[in-house]
Amino acid sequence: MSAQAAVSDTSAASSALLATYPAFPFAIESGQGERIEAQGGRSYLDLYGGHCVALTGHAHPAVVSAVNEQMQTLPFYSMAARLPIRDQAAQGLANFAPAGLDRVFFCNSGAEANENALRLAAVITGRSRFLAFDGAFHGRSQLALSVSDVPGLHARAPQLQAPVDRLPFGDMAALEAADLDAVAAVIVEPIQSMAGVRGAATAWFQALRQRCDAAGTLLIFDEIQTGMGRLGTPFAADLHGVTPDLLTTAKGLASGFPMAALLMRQPVADALEPGDLGSTFGGGPAACAALQATLAVIEQEQLMTQARSAESALRRGLAGSVVRQVRGVGLLLGLDAGDQAPALKDWLLAQGILVGASKDPAVLRLMPPLNLSPQAISTFIAAVHGFSGTGPGKEDVSS
Repeated sequence: MSAQAAVSDTSAASSALLATYPAFPFAIESGQGERIEAQGGRSYLDLYGGHCVALTGHAHPAVVSAVNEQMQTLPFYSMAARLPIRDQAAQGLANFAPAGLDRVFFCNSGAEANENALRLAAVITGRSRFLAFDGAFHGRSQLALSVSDVPGLHARAPQLQAPVDRLPFGDMAALEAADLDAVAAVIVEPIQSMAGVRGAATAWFQALRQRCDAAGTLLIFDEIQTGMGRLGTPFAADLHGVTPDLLTTAKGLASGFPMAALLMRQPVADALEPGDLGSTFGGGPAACAALQATLAVIEQEQLMTQARSAESALRRGLAGSVVRQVRGVGLLLGLDAGDQAPALKDWLLAQGILVGASKDPAVLRLMPPLNLSPQAISTFIAAVHGFSGTGPGKEDVSS
């Protein structure tokens, strides 16, 4: 599909805007909490979250207030100056992150964070190869795209692809057989969201850490989507008891204000020289204010506990429906509805509920705000049970 064809007639309001993704069949005017308002006045329950971004809901009052106050004080200054709010935001994020990831570099997007993590690994180790996994997606910049499993994009610019070895995700035998001696870094998503919310066993992640240590290879966790409490823990690394050398995070980091971060162990930071990292807009004061407010909301509203409770309610409620299996953890969930998934997505949209698709045509994704209300959960479950399509089989998803 061409870029221009990707936009529906109802959403192509400006011919100057380059089309990218296929758009919703309506334009969004505003958002509040778990709902968005479209032109024409219809309200939608947003379980897509702007692609996993609306962590604290749309326009959370605490985040809006913090950003507004900072915009009136100092909207921006680059990393050329030391800013107390930037120091405080970095310390707050380091305190929230797994122990040992004590140093923070702020940038603007998940792809930028991954790009820097991969480049630093090559600089520190002196190696030029990377190891990634089938189904991975890490972004569209040069190194991030190289380690992503997107053959169509690779084919459009093969001359720009870095050397990458690729293994089956979560396969212990393949990991044990892999040669990491010439590999600068292994990059992995603890849950492969785009691939259909695919996870791997804790034992596999622990073996990956051991193999990297033995080979002098750096381990990068891409927690762009799995971080900031979405899984019911601060990061997926906490679930598996594995601390990577570098960890990237973005999406809900600042509740919708553009921001990303690269966290690292002290030995990695010690190996860097002035100028190895830099960003004009990274860690801007307004973004740091949004991050600080987000961390406060996560704690004060117990959003991680809410994410775990919501997961349990969804698993129980979807049992016996067209959804054959619920994948994922917390509020990063994949609903396997088999060949009925596309029709179910359309049905939910007609009922005023937004969900995401994935590269697996059988799996729909839920990435809602962590403060999703019980009423919203009940509304969604009732809508799924009201779907009249017939799937290839229904299984118990309560465990």
